[in-house]
Amino acid sequence: MVRVHVIASPEEFLAACDVISQGTGPIAIDAERASGFTYSQRAYLIQVHRREAGTFLFDPPAIGDMSELFRQNHTEEWVLHAASQDLACLREVGISPQRIFDTELSARLLGLDRVGLGSVIEELLGVHLAKEHSAADWSTRPLPEPWLTYAAQDVELLVDLRDEIEKLLIDSNKLSWAHEEFQATLDKPEKITSTEPWRKISGLHTLRSPRQLAIARALWNARDVVAQTKDISPGRLIPDSSIVAASKRTFSTKGELAACKEFNGRASRSMLDVWWEAVRAGTADENLPVMRIPSDTIPPPRAWADKRPDALERLNAAKEKLSARAVELSMPTENLLTPSILRELAWAPPSTVTVVSVSAGLKKLGARPWQIAETCALISNAFVEADQKLNLEPQESS
Repeated sequence: MVRVHVIASPEEFLAACDVISQGTGPIAIDAERASGFTYSQRAYLIQVHRREAGTFLFDPPAIGDMSELFRQNHTEEWVLHAASQDLACLREVGISPQRIFDTELSARLLGLDRVGLGSVIEELLGVHLAKEHSAADWSTRPLPEPWLTYAAQDVELLVDLRDEIEKLLIDSNKLSWAHEEFQATLDKPEKITSTEPWRKISGLHTLRSPRQLAIARALWNARDVVAQTKDISPGRLIPDSSIVAASKRTFSTKGELAACKEFNGRASRSMLDVWWEAVRAGTADENLPVMRIPSDTIPPPRAWADKRPDALERLNAAKEKLSARAVELSMPTENLLTPSILRELAWAPPSTVTVVSVSAGLKKLGARPWQIAETCALISNAFVEADQKLNLEPQESS
């Protein structure tokens, strides 16, 4: 095994930036986080490869600000696999690509059966990459040598893969589509932080009173504070199921909480005082949460049959046509058009359905120009046919 060096000092980092800037062609970049292990979604390792420069592994927590790497190469194309997963943590350290090539997204547009990096490299380049460390805890220090070798391999073939994929995109007349998708990935706004994130507790819907919700809220908040302080994934302290179980029961003493078998998890007993204080706070809280918060989001399609059968008819008719077109284009239907966009349009279609009005609706909802061109006529026809079918049904049943 060849020893892989991790750059962990600002001085070494700046020297590496100079070398990378002297390389040629696109810059391959990847980031390793510690999802499921840590509270933060920061990058704990960043890998970079450029032709005639080599491969570099950086330790972001040790280096800090890495914006010099972007500053020296801000006009270059950056190659990523599944860019939407890494852009946030790269931007956090000052690397903000303005031009990208996403090999995973391209593989989807090409209709490849498997789009994971290892699978795509094996299919298109004939090289097998071991992926046994993909779910490792990358916050570990020092990082084991086999992990570093694995991480380096993730970027060393990425530019070669990019070139091969570009040829396939050109041959299938999808290169311009891919560039639109890349730009949409860069332009995608950050998710809006919920004002009540505790409502995302899995199983919260099984709680039946505002008091139970108050206890769940207090436990979630307590867990979140500890998780953030210790930089540990909240679920590794106590799982959501423990919060729900404790919220359903009435406990008179801390011992009763400790005796609850459903209240489990790594820190369920070692931090029992914290959880007990949260239960007490939730039990005494006079600011009870409402059972349901108003929402302007549309309901899931499974509820449309009773509430909006007309919308369901439009949705199903359009889905059938789009699925057929996706097969013709050799790509997943969800890449031809984002499912949420179709649901929104079927729920609230233009007052007069035409190709022009549907196109405008798709654009407003965020569809890319190539998607609009490929789908607007299909959706328009589907909506008209669905409405005609609904208008005819009373006559047919009489």
